[in-house]
Amino acid sequence: MRFANQVAIVTGAGRGIGRAIALRLANEGARIAIVSRTEKNSIAVAEEINAKHLGLAKPYAVDVADHAAVQKLCGQILEDFTRVDVLVNNAGVTKDGLSMRMSPEDWDTVIATNLKGAFNFYQGVVRAMMKQRSGRIINIASVSGLMGNAGQANYAASKAGLIAFTKVIARELASRGITANSVAPGFIATDMTDVLPEKIKEEVIKEIPVGRFGDGEDIAAAVAFLASGEAKYITGQTLSVDGGMVMM
Repeated sequence: MRFANQVAIVTGAGRGIGRAIALRLANEGARIAIVSRTEKNSIAVAEEINAKHLGLAKPYAVDVADHAAVQKLCGQILEDFTRVDVLVNNAGVTKDGLSMRMSPEDWDTVIATNLKGAFNFYQGVVRAMMKQRSGRIINIASVSGLMGNAGQANYAASKAGLIAFTKVIARELASRGITANSVAPGFIATDMTDVLPEKIKEEVIKEIPVGRFGDGEDIAAAVAFLASGEAKYITGQTLSVDGGMVMM
């Protein structure tokens, strides 16, 4: 119960990696603010957590790219829970396509959700964390942000930007007892990867030394470690959870 009496916000928690992270933190005693763009998804995960007596979870719905809406929501979460100890910026979208053909709308949508969304939630809770003189911020990046990936100019740029943003806030907040780190998943079995043709999956697996896709639990375990007291001397780092796909 590493997170007993702690409160965590997990964005993009309505499914996939975000859901796995929320369940893991709740299983270790955290109270969870389940944030999703889709209200029914956040409600479903909150009900799942509460039904299993894993902790107190409350559902919230917001477009993470909407700065004003996020500030209002963070105020509501702080009112509901009185504090925030862990922020996991997981919400993300893809709009893949070759860079020369990519529409400005697809570029803007991905940057706004993946990068600006994390900035918005950071601004919504950082003052509360500074007042507490404690906090853990974990941004879910991607190996695409480390090595690039053809057809993902917008996505890779957003994730590389998120890694750089993490380093900046780690430096700015270290003296206040707040750490900031990022996790860079490789290919993880989710709804997004399920739609890939089998031939592409086979080709991808050839590039992964452990010979398989990861799962949400692999990412959740890394997040739980970075959010815990065991990682109190780790900040500004990017932890790749990718089966050895990217070695730096």
